[in-house]
Amino acid sequence: MKKLINDPRRVVREMLEGLVDLNPAQALLEAEDVILRAGLPAPEQRPVAVISGGGAGHEPAHAGYVGPGLLSAAVAGDVFTSPSVDAVLAGIRAAAGPRGALLVVKNYTGDRLNFGLAAELATAEGIPTEIVVVADDVALRDTVEKSRRRGIAGTVLVHKIAGAAAAAGRPLAEVAQAARDAAAALGSMGVALDACTVPAAGEPGFTLAADEIELGLGIHGEQGVRRGALQPADRLVDALLGAITADLGLGAGARVALLVNGLGGTPPMELAIVARGALAWLRGRKMVVERAWAGNYLTALEMPGCSLSLMVVDDARLALLDAAGEAPAWLAGGRIAAERRIIPSPAAEAAPTPAAGPLAPVLRAAILSAAAALEGQEAELTRLDSQAGDGDLGISMARGAAAIRALPDGAFATPSVALQQLGEALRRAIGGSSGPFYATALLRAARHLPDSPAAPDWAQAFAQAVAAIGALGGAKLGDRTMLDALHPAAEAFSRAVSGGQALPAAWAEAVRAAEAGAEATRGMRPRLGRAAYLGERALGVPDAGAVAALVWMRALSGAPR
Repeated sequence: MKKLINDPRRVVREMLEGLVDLNPAQALLEAEDVILRAGLPAPEQRPVAVISGGGAGHEPAHAGYVGPGLLSAAVAGDVFTSPSVDAVLAGIRAAAGPRGALLVVKNYTGDRLNFGLAAELATAEGIPTEIVVVADDVALRDTVEKSRRRGIAGTVLVHKIAGAAAAAGRPLAEVAQAARDAAAALGSMGVALDACTVPAAGEPGFTLAADEIELGLGIHGEQGVRRGALQPADRLVDALLGAITADLGLGAGARVALLVNGLGGTPPMELAIVARGALAWLRGRKMVVERAWAGNYLTALEMPGCSLSLMVVDDARLALLDAAGEAPAWLAGGRIAAERRIIPSPAAEAAPTPAAGPLAPVLRAAILSAAAALEGQEAELTRLDSQAGDGDLGISMARGAAAIRALPDGAFATPSVALQQLGEALRRAIGGSSGPFYATALLRAARHLPDSPAAPDWAQAFAQAVAAIGALGGAKLGDRTMLDALHPAAEAFSRAVSGGQALPAAWAEAVRAAEAGAEATRGMRPRLGRAAYLGERALGVPDAGAVAALVWMRALSGAPR
């Protein structure tokens, strides 16, 4: 286990201290793990205090929602452990006034017991306190009765509803009723791709094979209701939303708010893909998504996976969701377009296609051979680039090859047209640095080729292409880049042509020079690109870009003719 912590027994307190250090609108109780709004008015002037909490490990919940229009205080227990009665009572005393407090509690035994007893004690002291229990996990619909389901990420939306109602000055009974109604209109379900590790335990809570997932998990590192095979994101969205909408009885015309929640180890890229799938699923069934959010709202430490929550809304509930609220973890808004907005990309004016010249069939065959070779070496290029780069070269070359194969026959009409069309295709298909390098090289070479080039014309075009790569990226020989294969190849090609060798033999000389150059990169310390960050750790592995250049050069052996 690797964690950025000091002492497993002090992770919660040190985390809370860090949070209040970063957020001047929050304060931390001295004797309890309670974060509350800083600068609260005198007790008699306070609105109803909305308080939530639970075990730590769900960050940014719950402290991240302490702020105007949301929570008045958040009470933290040890990781995945309910806070004590005394801690909850301290939070009520610190945040509430005569108008009372509402405790928003997720439906776990420890939380219900400790928050429930604290509410009784606070009420006995003269602070009227009510509890709203959130039990939104629809995965348990066939396992336990509805009142015994777990509370998971949809709780965050209940925080917002209750906080807005309290900020509007409503009495405790009305704030509690708004929260209860919101909780009743809520359904959530999650999926985990792997387990998380509680700091005090030091090992994952369960083990999954590489191709397994847990469906219907809770938020405390426990297993789900069933284990299944890994599926594409859209199929998982279908399973989650199918269960949620069936439980809530939703159909065409239903108005909902959507929360796509990361469990702590899921990057924004994947959450956006899930959000895309969820919105398409709901809209495809004629439901109206009034608001939507995606991000880490209530997590399970570093667990990879996500949960989806739907809350049925009407105009009144939407007004509470839209009401002003400010807290470190709450992203105000949630407004989305009624449908995905796609606008046409501006296109360059198409140039007329010249008639095919005598070299067109040879050019097409040679270029498609190079494309096939790059596709065939995708895995090897990925492996090399992963050892001393970011691992994307293989797929980049494969995308480029696919773009080449998609070119129409007219793209190979003449040598200059072929190189220009290749450059345009690779520019559009390949991201990162490879696309611009190859596109620039090909466009530069195209300007130096007549319709019927002789051997010196090919040599000059190759030399110009290599020079263009060096000028664009600033690389030179010995920097451990593709130029370490291409530069000696271009020189060897020019020498062979000048010496009177036929093009196939001259190209063979170029390939041999490229092979030697690519092999030499094993002993070169990288000076440019991401590999430069590795320093001597890159030694012993040839540069992936140089090897890729060698792949297509070998495939062109015997061409051009």
